[in-house]
Amino acid sequence: MIHPSRLRWLILTLAVVFLDRLSKAAIEAKTMEGWRHELVHNFIYLVHSENPGIAFSIFADSNWHWVRYSLIAGSLVVIAVIAWYLVAADGVSSRAAAGLALLLGGATGNLTDRILHGAVTDFFEVLFGSYRYPAFNVADSAITMGAILILLELLFPQPSRPNVISKAR
Repeated sequence: MIHPSRLRWLILTLAVVFLDRLSKAAIEAKTMEGWRHELVHNFIYLVHSENPGIAFSIFADSNWHWVRYSLIAGSLVVIAVIAWYLVAADGVSSRAAAGLALLLGGATGNLTDRILHGAVTDFFEVLFGSYRYPAFNVADSAITMGAILILLELLFPQPSRPNVISKAR
């Protein structure tokens, strides 16, 4: 059963996809791959990086076409499951719904890149001393925030509110 009240969370999903695509398009249009600009000295950089693999560049060096198609197919399955759970599952709190919407937007943003370009454009890079965190983008940030919200919900569930409509009867 579709929960109409949860459809509003798809606005967050669309906002993530829009901001992700807008930011990636700006980097792609204004810079070449390998470009780098320091924003905060020895800490935050804008870069232009293409990742044909998945998180942390896993499978990035693979020249096999089946890897790309498997990543696309896997992403489509994950997106379908998250979308179904967001709008149809019972017992989903607002915090979990926000997390699912962020996951859905991030996965869709990166899938769009993978389909259009064969790789995901990353443009933020953070340094922690001598450690360089792998480049990431808006979609990756949304996925991370969504996962944190869902983890918080699993560890510290929100108390369920009584149904106001059934109490009034």
